[in-house]
Amino acid sequence: MLLARTGIAALLTLSIVACTTPNTVTVATTQHLVQHERFKSSLKTKALTLTSGEKITYLEGGNLAGEPLLLIHGFGGNKDNFTRIAARLGDYHLIIPDLLGFGQSSKPLEADYRADAQAERLHEFLQSKQLASNIHIGGNSMGGAISVAYAAMYPDSVKSLWLLDSAGFWSAGLYDRYQNATADNNPLVVANTKEYFKLYKLVMNKPPFIPKTVQAVFAQENIANRNLQTKIIEQIVEDNVETRAKIVAEYNIPTLIVWGQKDQVIKLETVNLMATLMPTAQIITMPKIGHVPMIEAVKETAKDYKKFRAGIECE
Repeated sequence: MLLARTGIAALLTLSIVACTTPNTVTVATTQHLVQHERFKSSLKTKALTLTSGEKITYLEGGNLAGEPLLLIHGFGGNKDNFTRIAARLGDYHLIIPDLLGFGQSSKPLEADYRADAQAERLHEFLQSKQLASNIHIGGNSMGGAISVAYAAMYPDSVKSLWLLDSAGFWSAGLYDRYQNATADNNPLVVANTKEYFKLYKLVMNKPPFIPKTVQAVFAQENIANRNLQTKIIEQIVEDNVETRAKIVAEYNIPTLIVWGQKDQVIKLETVNLMATLMPTAQIITMPKIGHVPMIEAVKETAKDYKKFRAGIECE
């Protein structure tokens, strides 16, 4: 209770601070709030080193005796994209990593960041934890593409897929704003705090309230990694996982596709393409929701997923 009151007090303090330039106070308070969210979801921060020497930082929690649920964030995000919804998924053994190149994980400039390469790293990561079999996977945006790649590469180990506004199905086309985007004009790659504020509004149609002082602190990670993120996005926009989706269908891996009808990052029409490639997939579209349903509609998104999982277990 004391921690909750402290967190609320800190949030109120930040909300009335006019300056959005991060300082030691706002950085420290933001870190406290993030830790508080993890605490509420019973998540612990851990790290593991791959054979390559690269570090993967991750959150773990929930029912540690249950089947693992690997949750994979999207481009420009990190493990805390799933922190709030984790509180409603406590029946599952939750594994939520920072992908290589993001969050607190290693950020090698010349690495391969395409879906297959990231999936291979995650498989090694799970093997190291002895959790690579009977796994369920959920991914948002770029994380969805990686989820599909993982399932296609290790189909006998994957029990289900949860794809939230998934990237990688590029035959459906792009919004005009991304057609000829470069590092200098791509709204997904930010160079300053002002651009991050615009990105926040672009990605979410119903964003949770977060004071701009806190957003400004979050922005620093993206700004600091702009050069790397430029390289990563150049790789992923050419990384089509549609053939991988056909393998998912061949192995009849249960799949739930969730899409925000107000997604301004990836077209809603992508759902139709995914349904063609994976005809047995369940599809849910969410009115008034943007690109990240697990943040914008925590309760509904978790409820839909738990219903999906219950259906699998009854088969």
